[in-house]
Amino acid sequence: MYSLAIYLYMCAVGIAAIFNKRARKLAIGHQKAFLMLKRQVEKDARYIWFHAASLGEFEQGRPLMERIRREHPEYKILLTFFSPSGYEVRKNWDGADVICYLPLDTPMNVRLFFHYVKPEMLFLIKYEFWQNYLKGCRKRNIPVYSVSSIFRPSQVFFRWYGSLTGYTKVLNTITHFYVQNQQSKDLLASLGHIDNVTITGDTRFDRVLDIRDAAKPLPLVERFAGVYPVFIAGSSWAPDESIFIPWYLSKGNNLKLIIAPHMIGEDHLRNIEECLKGRRVLRYTQATNDNAADADVLIIDCFGLLSSIYRYGHMAMVGGGFGAGIHNIPEAAVYGIPVLIGPNNRNFREARYLLEAGACFEVHNAEEFCHTADHLLTDTEAYRHAADAARHYICDNAGATGIIYESVFRP
Repeated sequence: MYSLAIYLYMCAVGIAAIFNKRARKLAIGHQKAFLMLKRQVEKDARYIWFHAASLGEFEQGRPLMERIRREHPEYKILLTFFSPSGYEVRKNWDGADVICYLPLDTPMNVRLFFHYVKPEMLFLIKYEFWQNYLKGCRKRNIPVYSVSSIFRPSQVFFRWYGSLTGYTKVLNTITHFYVQNQQSKDLLASLGHIDNVTITGDTRFDRVLDIRDAAKPLPLVERFAGVYPVFIAGSSWAPDESIFIPWYLSKGNNLKLIIAPHMIGEDHLRNIEECLKGRRVLRYTQATNDNAADADVLIIDCFGLLSSIYRYGHMAMVGGGFGAGIHNIPEAAVYGIPVLIGPNNRNFREARYLLEAGACFEVHNAEEFCHTADHLLTDTEAYRHAADAARHYICDNAGATGIIYESVFRP
């Protein structure tokens, strides 16, 4: 049943690729994966395999990859992605030796994959559990580690039909689980036979601290900000923009705005600019030392800058909470700034804890957003408390990478 579903998915992607650019990238990437493995994998080299679904999971796995690369130069790193949003951004990352899409999880693809590469261990980041690949690892005695994994009762593993579909059994192929919280450990234990579990927290906190410490100044953003407080909208979608843009327009000229949209297509950028008529709006790729300081709004129309840009913020809104789910809150909170988010955050552990700590604020509509944002702008004590809570939460929860590394390489 599982393999049939994968074949059907493969057919659906092929059809969607005719009409959809993202699906087309996915289809082409999967087709080229074996050619890349054939050409780039060195026959006698020792490989450690990391798999990340997308960019967020890559960032979680990155601290561990970098430590292994630093302390074990005898290994090469194979990095695979499932999603174009991960592969397209990190396909040229110099921290891995081979980077490609993961061929779809069919029995034939799995056999061919292990024909080209014979990894000595596999690290799966957060959610990834591909049945045929995991069975292939077990058959070849390849240890598999689940890193920063998190489990919820709603997942198929813990439903009555989990065992019927084979999903529950696939957990038995994991050598060790490094989970984020106690609930995940308890859920695995409820299956009656999974006790190879260590609570480590989330390696993402190590990553955001690394980013903060390594962040280089962005002179154009610094010149844009000047002496004004800056509100940063990170990874924003249209529903987020419909809330914070009217609020910003009501603030006068004593506040600057940086918008880093999640999607930077030309139509979306033009729509944002249209909503901001009356303000001096500048795109980052068009910014210069001469025009940056005079702008009221800076639109980040390129990738890779947001995590460094948060350092210039007075407070932030992290987008996605009015849609499929919020984006990366820790990369803003690490700079000690309060964060506002939409209501779709229940499945994001860091959001729930930051809310409890008073560092993050959930808003359900424009009225709540305006009230909360105005309060943080005008109440110095409330702002200081939220900023300190954000900074302390990130620092207090770092360290998962070290625990995992020591467990695997120095048991």
